[in-house]
Parts: sequence; structure tokens; C-alpha cells
Amino acid sequence: MTDTMTEISALLEHRSEAIRSKDLERLMSFYSDDIVYFDLVPPLLYAGSDALRGRFADWFGRWAGPIGQEISDLHIEAGGDVAAVHMLIRTSGTLATGREVGYWVRASDTLRRADGAWSITHEHVSLPVEFPSGTAAMDLLPPA
Repeated sequence: MTDTMTEISALLEHRSEAIRSKDLERLMSFYSDDIVYFDLVPPLLYAGSDALRGRFADWFGRWAGPIGQEISDLHIEAGGDVAAVHMLIRTSGTLATGREVGYWVRASDTLRRADGAWSITHEHVSLPVEFPSGTAAMDLLPPA
């Protein structure tokens, strides 16, 4: 089990490195071809690697430089060739508009091991919503 946890932690860190450097090809290598991705922005879901590639290409283009990525509160549950992960991720940097941003999101992943390698088959990224205003709560911090 420790090897599995180490492998998945490393995969997630390498994914963050690909995001930091906006390396689209490397980033896509962590996702299965049949990925189902729930993002912060419409549509309701991105299905398949082509849809996700387009989403990530658009997202990368919205940043002026590197995209900060910091994983916190990582929890991994694995059995056999399937794993479930949840974590908090701080995204930060300078948008193409020149605005500096930094916010925490919640993320849950499902992974599958095939041919000795793990890949992400489902990812759900979200922000809490303030009701009744319907605005995203982007100023929250992880528990101390």
C-alpha cells in the first residue's frame, strides 16, 4: 500500500509541475483517454481527452506566466488497481489581464492502474458557493 500511495503522490506532484510550466502534453499524460472531468467552469462536464485538452489549452492561455500549484490535505484510498483521492489545491499567479490571483479549490480524483501505471479517470474540481448570492467563495483557507 505504501508503494501505491507513493506512486499516486508522485503522479499528482508531476501533474502540478506540468501545470506550473503549462506543459500541455505532459499534463495530458496523467489522464486516461476516457477521462470525465468536472471543472469550475461550464459545461457540466468534459468527456474524453480531446475535450479536456481543449479545456486545459484555454485555461493555460488565460495566465500571463507560470501557474502556481500547491497541494494540501492529500488523502489517498487505494485497493487493487483503483484509487480515490481528495485534496485541496492552491492555484495562484498572474492572469493574462494582469490581475494577481490566489485561491484554494477542492479536488477529488479517481485513478485506475493499467499496465503498471496510474492514470486519472475522473476529476472533480470545485469551490464552495455562498448562498443566496450564488458567488464562489474564493477566499477560504485550509484548516490549520
